[in-house]
Amino acid sequence: MQLAASIRELRKDYVLSGETVHALRGVSFDVPEGDYISIMGPSGSGKSTLLNLLGCLDRPTAGNFLLGPDDVARMTDDQLAETRATRIGFVFQSYNLLPALTVVENIEVPLYYSGRLTRESQQKCIELAELVGLGDRLDHRPMQLSGGQQQRVAIARSLVNDPRFMLADEPTGNLDSSTTEEILDLLARLNDEGRTIILVTHENEVAARTCRTIWLRDGEIMTDERK
Repeated sequence: MQLAASIRELRKDYVLSGETVHALRGVSFDVPEGDYISIMGPSGSGKSTLLNLLGCLDRPTAGNFLLGPDDVARMTDDQLAETRATRIGFVFQSYNLLPALTVVENIEVPLYYSGRLTRESQQKCIELAELVGLGDRLDHRPMQLSGGQQQRVAIARSLVNDPRFMLADEPTGNLDSSTTEEILDLLARLNDEGRTIILVTHENEVAARTCRTIWLRDGEIMTDERK
């Protein structure tokens, strides 16, 4: 079984007002290639902390996070930035699109910042727009798109560097129920095609569409159930 990531005894402590907060208390799990995982738990359970660590936005206090064969804890700041740019695809609740750019230009952004924007990669961005159902909206700007369409752009953008996995933070949090189903259908199709997806959600209906749910409480894994 090929692993996209492996997490072992991951711990994260914060010092707030002179007191140590144990946000994660020795979390361990594997992420096989092609898995589709939802992470759930009450407020303060450690979901956001875990998401930040998986996204290489923060470093663990202790433990190991292997992204493929590479230990993230041992990476330099430059290596972490390179990893975020090229090996992890991010999808946010608020879309985070640039309002002055078109659909295709927003998808191109990660390539631009990593110095990988070429004529061939621009064609790939058009193909990704078509993949998420926006082939007829290539020149539209975010304000001309619905919320669901904006999230589709964000999903296409997350795929542009062929990441090791997609990391989605409440990807349907700003959408109505009908549009939520459309986005979940798209994520399910991408997973069926072999994409590894990890999403954080507080909605049982969203978690029900994934293949596996990890439930956190007080910085620890309470359950890890595969469906």
